Amino acid sequence: MAADTTMNKTFAAFYQEFCVQLKININKDVLKILDKTFKSGSVCSSRTFTLDLPGNGGRRAQRLEDEDVLVLSKCLQNDGRVTGLDVSYNNISDGGAKHLADALQLSSSALKSLDLKFNNIQADGAEFLANSLKSNSSLLSLSLSGNQFGDRGGVSMSRMLQADRSVAALGAALNCNTALQALDISRPLLFSRQEEWAVHFSQMLTVNCSLLELHLGRMGLTDSGMETLTEGLTQNRSLRYLDLCCNRVTRDGAHHLAEVLKRSKTLEIIDLSSNRIEDEGAVHLSEAMATPGCSLKELSVCRNCIRTEGLLSLAQAVKHNQSLTHIYVWGNRLDEPVSQVFSELISSGRLLPEHTDVSPYQVDGRLFLAQVFQGLRKQICCVDRDHKRT
Repeated sequence: MAADTTMNKTFAAFYQEFCVQLKININKDVLKILDKTFKSGSVCSSRTFTLDLPGNGGRRAQRLEDEDVLVLSKCLQNDGRVTGLDVSYNNISDGGAKHLADALQLSSSALKSLDLKFNNIQADGAEFLANSLKSNSSLLSLSLSGNQFGDRGGVSMSRMLQADRSVAALGAALNCNTALQALDISRPLLFSRQEEWAVHFSQMLTVNCSLLELHLGRMGLTDSGMETLTEGLTQNRSLRYLDLCCNRVTRDGAHHLAEVLKRSKTLEIIDLSSNRIEDEGAVHLSEAMATPGCSLKELSVCRNCIRTEGLLSLAQAVKHNQSLTHIYVWGNRLDEPVSQVFSELISSGRLLPEHTDVSPYQVDGRLFLAQVFQGLRKQICCVDRDHKRT
């Protein structure tokens, strides 16, 4: 019984001890959450869990700084039950990223998910984390969206190039990593338009066989970058979820992606919302979805300037491709012929109401589509299902 009691208070006790050793003030808000998490009998010694310390949750008045992360990273080395860490929306910069990267490189690292989105991590921090992935074999999910890779008050050429190098380093690191299953680097605040990162990610996709989920939203991706990226996607045999929302992809980029869909046996979910593929791009995707053996199950093309021709083509693809079960089209030109065909898909049971974002209704004998606030799943990787979340 005494041993169990010791295990239950280990993390909080180590936190206080390391604060004293490192001469860092104890963050009372963090300690309160640790005490609650590790209170006697609340967590058995064999359970794993995620430690939730987001800075936007309203539970803590004091956001985490780099020195707080240093202490937490030391604690992580002494308690293998913590397999998930959410420190999003804090004030963590490159120094904090290095502390976590150092912990990830240790053979004792047990972290499977790490959420660092919307902190102050720049190019150096991204490269520290990228290098840690080369030797880490436990991390399955990493979120870095909303960080400032390379720009903090200046937009000089060196900063632009440094921003691309940090994202490129992540792609290069995944050539070696065989554990990570989900990566989110959406909105990295890049300023270079050369899309060098797309080259590295394409090369990574060619050889990586573990990544299931890749979020590249708000990257400024153009048709040229899409062409580069699809060179790797064509040869990839593992990716299931590709998020390309809020980029600058047009009909040509959709054509490149359609060619991937004709060959891919794994891609199941694609988010192309808030691009500009228009009718021609929608037709390219529809032709690919009608290809025998197409693996696509869920597609979002919301807000893509698609009109009647393209939407009818997509609806026809849904009719013929029985594996395609979810489609999201709101924000395009939903004229009456489109309303009619989607109404038929829903009323026939081919498209379930909960698997789309439109719902038919009639006014004065005319058919319209109303918006239903539903969309693609945000993630497919269920990291460590047995986590106890605090």
